[in-house]
Amino acid sequence: MRMLFALILGLLSFIGYSQKLDNSLVWKISGNGLKEPSYLFGTIHITCDASLDPRVLSALKATKQLYLEINMDDPGLQAKMMDGIMMKNGQKMSKMVSTDDFKLVSDFLNTNLGMPATLLDSFKPGLIAMMIAPKMMECPVESIEMELMKATKEQNEQIFGLETVEKQMAIFDAIPYEEQMKELVDMAKEGLDKQKEENKKLDAIYKSQNLKAIADYMDNEDSKMYGNHADVLLTERNQSWIPKIEEAAKATPTLFAVGAAHLGGENGVILLLRKKGYKVEAVK
Repeated sequence: MRMLFALILGLLSFIGYSQKLDNSLVWKISGNGLKEPSYLFGTIHITCDASLDPRVLSALKATKQLYLEINMDDPGLQAKMMDGIMMKNGQKMSKMVSTDDFKLVSDFLNTNLGMPATLLDSFKPGLIAMMIAPKMMECPVESIEMELMKATKEQNEQIFGLETVEKQMAIFDAIPYEEQMKELVDMAKEGLDKQKEENKKLDAIYKSQNLKAIADYMDNEDSKMYGNHADVLLTERNQSWIPKIEEAAKATPTLFAVGAAHLGGENGVILLLRKKGYKVEAVK
């Protein structure tokens, strides 16, 4: 079960690669009228070591603003997230599964979050899975995005988002709640030990900087929930980001930092920018 790992790497898709991409998480964007280059960086949203690669630090120094998937520096971020955490139309997790499975999930949540499922009954199951993510780590959790924000503020530069919090939260309305709940039940049945092992594999693949290996890892998953909803989870989002990336890069040299899974593939940000006429090359 890798629903959670798809979220950690940026809501993966399993679209094939017609162009082989170099192994890199940092890419330089130039050409097509840009006066100065911008940079693209693939992140992993939680990690044991959020130290920034020297190439990322160089990209930060060479640019004048930071774009994340959402503006994590927004003071109203938490309130906006809470507004989108509930399922629509009064739906409840307890109505989606058997009594035994709901109890299993409730015990699992009580152990790992300190609260039973009855208190979270109206929450979107996929978001509950994200709340459990830190428990998968055998270390204090760190955030690459937070390190990027810290460095950006030290340079007295601004932070922006490629999409709104509301749009990102709405992703969990586009995937049927029943499918999300099934994944949460599976997680409760498997336990965190298996999740921790999977996380170690994912971390190793991320560190390899092989964008195709990231997609292949997810493509081996038994559950195809994310593949079945790739249009909403990845393709449409990437396509909606391109005009914003173009506008920002033309105005100001920018570092764009998004989940690593958004970079590769036919509908990934790298090839979409190349199709628009930009030179996008790996920073070695």
